[in-house]
Amino acid sequence: MRRKRRTTPRTTRVLGALLLVAVGSLTVGAAPAPAGATPLDQVIPAPTKVTPGGSPYRITTKTRIGVDGSREVRRVGEYLAGVLRPSTGYRLPVRAGHGGDIQLRLAKGPFGAEGYRLDSGAKGVTITAARPAGLFHGVQTLRQLLPAKVEKDTVQSGPWLVAGGAVTDSPRYGWRGAMLDVSRHFFTVDQVKRYIDQLALYKVNKLHLHLSDDQGWRLAIDSWPRLTTHGGSTQVGGGPGGFYTKDDYREIVRYATSRYLEVVPEIDMPGHTNAALASYADLNCDGVAPPLYTGTDVGFSSLCVGKDRTYDFVDDVIRELAALTPGRYLHIGGDEAHSTSHEDYVTFMDRVQPIVAKYGKTVMGWHQLTGATPAKGAVAQYWGLDDTSAEEKAQVAKAAQNGTGVVLSPADRVYLDMKYTADTPLGQDWAGLVEVRRSYDWDPGDYLPGVPGSAVRGVEAPLWTETIVTSADLEYMAFPRLAGVAELGWSSAATHDWERYKVRLAAQAERWEALGISYYQSPQVPW
Repeated sequence: MRRKRRTTPRTTRVLGALLLVAVGSLTVGAAPAPAGATPLDQVIPAPTKVTPGGSPYRITTKTRIGVDGSREVRRVGEYLAGVLRPSTGYRLPVRAGHGGDIQLRLAKGPFGAEGYRLDSGAKGVTITAARPAGLFHGVQTLRQLLPAKVEKDTVQSGPWLVAGGAVTDSPRYGWRGAMLDVSRHFFTVDQVKRYIDQLALYKVNKLHLHLSDDQGWRLAIDSWPRLTTHGGSTQVGGGPGGFYTKDDYREIVRYATSRYLEVVPEIDMPGHTNAALASYADLNCDGVAPPLYTGTDVGFSSLCVGKDRTYDFVDDVIRELAALTPGRYLHIGGDEAHSTSHEDYVTFMDRVQPIVAKYGKTVMGWHQLTGATPAKGAVAQYWGLDDTSAEEKAQVAKAAQNGTGVVLSPADRVYLDMKYTADTPLGQDWAGLVEVRRSYDWDPGDYLPGVPGSAVRGVEAPLWTETIVTSADLEYMAFPRLAGVAELGWSSAATHDWERYKVRLAAQAERWEALGISYYQSPQVPW
């Protein structure tokens, strides 16, 4: 896969009036919302069940946010207040107890780990969940039910209406991810935080960070300091690169956790390792360190599988990374190891997977891992195409039938770095052109033949950054496609209907404008 250098980025602003209609796809006979209130079924991802009716609730200067006594629920309440205060100008005090006009409460019920119920009426709004994550997701629904200008950071005029009725909601899949490649081009802690906030709005719950590649090593490892001081000193095109200190990484994890996203770190190996090989000569079979690499070719690098020193290195890296990462998974890459023989690849994975388990983590890898023997409980991330060979798909299916989980990231569907059209100024086209409808119009549940539905953990939208330099670049390629991938992961298959979805998607444009998100104005969407 030969990648192209970037061209001038473009920020698209919405033109024309927004089309605001009730979708009616979730509840038969759904009534329209009162004037000035967003219909309950207008949100993305589509909720499981919507029952509209009754008077709307109006947020006013007297509105209070009531929370249960737990620290986590209070944090969700403070988060909600932090979203609403700048634009409404209201105090919105957060108080323990059940006296709030907007009430966040934990209760037993059929919510699961992330589900919630939102009830709205003239007297107030109550969000109920079994766990704080469900309350947080319910808050995201509440945000979308308010006018888009609620996202602005200056005081706006009301009214601030929430349509009357009830939303009962829970996710289809437990894995709803987005991957950010910080190796090809480096993104700062603040830039990653900005992306986390955007992911949270659509109930994404996994942030996969691609921390190492040929062009740069981005996380400080105390026992191998040259990985960052030398290997992290550049990026595609020869820029200055950069890296995260351990405290930087901890801050990303902390911030993601506060938005109920689990960080899944990736150290790609045995290929995609030139930055490491350039940093330490003894990781090379010939003992000679190659120069740093700033191009975009792939498949030319490999750790020396036959050296014990290689596994000392891997052990140290995984040990230090696992200690920093509270999440369950550690991604070991495994793709495009073209300069590693199949025999060596299998040998490498057989030695590395037990190291991951040794430090208390579960193995995740790109789907080429299924060409070896995936560890018990491992998760394979499929990034092939619709027309990937039947043999390769069958290999993944066989592993899935034997207990390996599968996360779906088909490159010609959800790789966010693929160009929308031939004229897209950013991105690549090796997997084809991926317009908004194509990224949405497929079903993860039956995408790979032979993969049991029970093996599908969910979906993830990767964003590789060979051509992505700024946050505006990132947003332009992620939006609007990211919202659709989030819906595929959250909403039941019965709600997936392009004609209805594109209307709900169009209604998101004003919100992105208010948030300052650069996005692609697809002609497929009735903006």
